[in-house]
Amino acid sequence: MSRIATFVGSFLTLVLFSTITLAQEYRIQPGDTLRVEVIEDPSLNRSVLVSPDGHIALPGSGSVHASGLTLRQIEAALSRRFAPSFVTPPSVFVGIDAIAPEDDPVVAVFVVGEATTVGRVELEPGTTLMQAIAQFGGFTNFAAVKRIQLRRGSQVFTINYNEILDGTSRDGALRMNQGDVIAVPQRTLFE
Repeated sequence: MSRIATFVGSFLTLVLFSTITLAQEYRIQPGDTLRVEVIEDPSLNRSVLVSPDGHIALPGSGSVHASGLTLRQIEAALSRRFAPSFVTPPSVFVGIDAIAPEDDPVVAVFVVGEATTVGRVELEPGTTLMQAIAQFGGFTNFAAVKRIQLRRGSQVFTINYNEILDGTSRDGALRMNQGDVIAVPQRTLFE
């Protein structure tokens, strides 16, 4: 019995260290949920979602790039961001609360404003902006098609649909990302 207990103990230790090593080498990706803890100020502790543009946001640190980085690299970046608010650099620990689902079969985008269909629209991965417009049915007669906004995380792109149609803009070929918002404003009186 003693040999079996020793073997099981050794096996469990090996599994534990392998898991820790894999977690340290894992590269964060959009959709992952991270647990951030700051020892010196527990009010900063929280779970944060990595946004589609690969950033996380915490009070006192602003937006911090996380996608493609390891947990240790994110800890170092957050410690640098928080440092001006502390006498000595804070001890920041980052862990993984949840990993983004693999190979999402659809890309969900959201359409608001003067579109024929508004709300959540599910697209095939790789769908372009022009294809997305076709899928949600285009625009109402009151749409300001020269001022369409594509909102991707904290970025805002102004799209002129008329320029796409006449071939002077390549914006129609933009690939849609998970969580993109297409905002179609209403035309003004003289537009």
